[in-house]
Amino acid sequence: MPGSALPSIVSTVPGPQSHAWVDRLAQHECPAITARRARRALQIGAADTDPIVWAEAVGQNVTDVDGNVFVDLTAGFGVAAVGHRNPAVIAAVKAQCDVLVHAMGDAFPDPRRIELMDTLATRTAMDRVILGTSGSDAVDAAVKTAVVATGRHRILAFDGAYHGLAFGPLASLGYLRHTMRQPFERLLGTHVTWAAFGGALPDATALSEFAAVLVEPIQGRGGMREPPAGWLAGLHEAARAAGALVIHDEIYSGCGRTGKFLASELRPDLLCLGKALGGGFPISACLGTAGAMDAWGASTGAAIHTQTFLGHPIGCAAALATLDELDRLTPIAAITGASLAAALREVPGVSQVTGRGLMLGVHVHNALQVTHDLLDRGYIVLPCGERAEALGLTPPYGLTGAQAQGFVAALTDVLQWQR
Repeated sequence: MPGSALPSIVSTVPGPQSHAWVDRLAQHECPAITARRARRALQIGAADTDPIVWAEAVGQNVTDVDGNVFVDLTAGFGVAAVGHRNPAVIAAVKAQCDVLVHAMGDAFPDPRRIELMDTLATRTAMDRVILGTSGSDAVDAAVKTAVVATGRHRILAFDGAYHGLAFGPLASLGYLRHTMRQPFERLLGTHVTWAAFGGALPDATALSEFAAVLVEPIQGRGGMREPPAGWLAGLHEAARAAGALVIHDEIYSGCGRTGKFLASELRPDLLCLGKALGGGFPISACLGTAGAMDAWGASTGAAIHTQTFLGHPIGCAAALATLDELDRLTPIAAITGASLAAALREVPGVSQVTGRGLMLGVHVHNALQVTHDLLDRGYIVLPCGERAEALGLTPPYGLTGAQAQGFVAALTDVLQWQR
């Protein structure tokens, strides 16, 4: 099937065409964005570390501008969970483009937006929805809702947490916070307190001034980490006793990534979804209980939380098709993830495998170098964890047995050369 190929490397990685395109990129893109030769060489000690330039992607495969075919074990930051260029998603988008490309946010809705909110509310047992275009939008909406609902202004977040880099989520960033927050510290306020993820639970008295507890049921960039059994339930209990709302950030872990639609079976007050929700198209959602969301009150004219592309018709059409595809693919993610994790635990040089389903952290020595070596062999992976101590695997759910076995073999080879 399209997208089920094993790697085919026909040039150096990156090849001459990728180098040429990245040279053009360097002329105009802010150097903060794409990691290029000089900076990455300092990170991993390799001289030739430009990124590959993607030309095409389908299913689990990415083809670069030099004709090299890769297996994508990142799903493009977890976005292509139903596969790159999923046919059902593309068909829904094409059909929507023939009818309506753009509506008007909070002013004039369209049918796809309404259908998507109905569907999301049913799947999550939530009552209300605020749509956005990125995960950061969803977290912004959740935090604002908590403030409106409680009248409080403090947030409890966790070490290693990643909620996006817009100003609202950046204030709650736990992942590399002393690096990523530092240039903007004076603009971010002092309303966030951090606690150890999976550590000692706060009591109700400690949370009495907090609007919300913001938590990932499984941390993504922080290392594909799960808290101890019962910890999340205890956090819910403490927050509820204090009158603080619980926000689950399932932007990474949701939409079937762990083998279930949501990683946590607990019902939060507010739930953030994104990444995989649009099947490759930008859309996100903050969902909430009526008790939390209705605190906003009815709109009386100018909306105090909105955006131009809120509920964009194309994103909504893509999300509806993606949700249908997830019904078919999510059970596969559970089976494939368990099999892949078991195989990886047997690889010499892998110290542990964390996470669940197809959200796995493979802990190895010198993960940055390992990602580079795996790319040479045709496998796209990214490091995760605050010390880049693991390989973060979040592949499309259609990952084949042959592709998984090929990756395990490539990793075994790379780690053997390290020893």
